[in-house]
Amino acid sequence: MRYHGNVATIRLIRPAAPAPVDIQAHALDNLSYIRRTMERAGSFTAVPGVGGALMGASALAASWASGRRPTAHWRLTVWFVEACIALAIGIAGAVWKSRRANVPLLSGPGRKFVAGFAPPILAGALLTAVLYPAGLWTFLPGVWLLLYGASVVSGGAASVRIVPIMGACFMACGAAALLAPGIGGAMLAAGFGGLHLAFGLVIAVKYGG
Repeated sequence: MRYHGNVATIRLIRPAAPAPVDIQAHALDNLSYIRRTMERAGSFTAVPGVGGALMGASALAASWASGRRPTAHWRLTVWFVEACIALAIGIAGAVWKSRRANVPLLSGPGRKFVAGFAPPILAGALLTAVLYPAGLWTFLPGVWLLLYGASVVSGGAASVRIVPIMGACFMACGAAALLAPGIGGAMLAAGFGGLHLAFGLVIAVKYGG
């Protein structure tokens, strides 16, 4: 404030204008973040490689145990226990992998995998409840492998290419077991054991665990 005679003159002091934002640099940062996020989500298979390998190892142990007693009830019990163990391993492996990749488990890839995976598995459970009491237990290995493969193909359709390829291999094992029921036990070992182990190791190495 200044005084000129009897008149006071007030001069307002304006704050300094902020420095201009570099819009181009800001946009490049945003694009880089979006690209990294998309790359991370695209490489996230929602299928645990380490978990898959462990599932394969447990299936090989179940195959050995099921051959200890040549009765349908014993084999069904062993593979039911193995299914529960494999489910627990698979869930734990998927949770660990999603945290490691910093991608929510039920993000795009995970949600699509579950949506495609569940229906064939439920169909397999229903067919087991129908075929086993009817005395058609020799067809169960083929049914399990075929529908499990279909679930992996369906669930992995939006994932990386190796996932549906794995599912197709399971379907081939299931078809062989259905056409030749006598090799059902061997196909269970080759499918749930060998395929899980082999593809699990590949996924673990190439797709982040």
